[in-house]
Amino acid sequence: QVQLVESGGGLVQAGGSLRLSCAASGRTFSNYVMGWFRQGPGKERDFVAAISWNGGTLDYADSVKGRFTISRDNAKNTVYLQMNSPKPEDTAVYYCAARSGPYFPRQYLRQTTAYDYWGQGTQVTVSS
Repeated sequence: QVQLVESGGGLVQAGGSLRLSCAASGRTFSNYVMGWFRQGPGKERDFVAAISWNGGTLDYADSVKGRFTISRDNAKNTVYLQMNSPKPEDTAVYYCAARSGPYFPRQYLRQTTAYDYWGQGTQVTVSS
């Protein structure tokens, strides 16, 4: 089994910055596609970003493109989400997710059903 633990969430002012981390268990982390999703109050869990096993392919939701950066450090079994210039509408519970296997077409990897493992989430609140 794979366990994912998010950290780094909290309260941040609009225009500030925040870095979320997701630590994964197991030796096979480098084989996983990793993604970040978020779920605001009363909303569905939506795609934020994804990264291929070697970091060579990145994908972002249009709403965060240019502001957020996903990265990974396979030696540390950790994926990150750097949040720059967050906005109040970015307020949500952020979840990391992992999928074993190849990096499928981006439209598929933007769906929650594409992922096999999920963390418990970390709350991010952006104040104006």
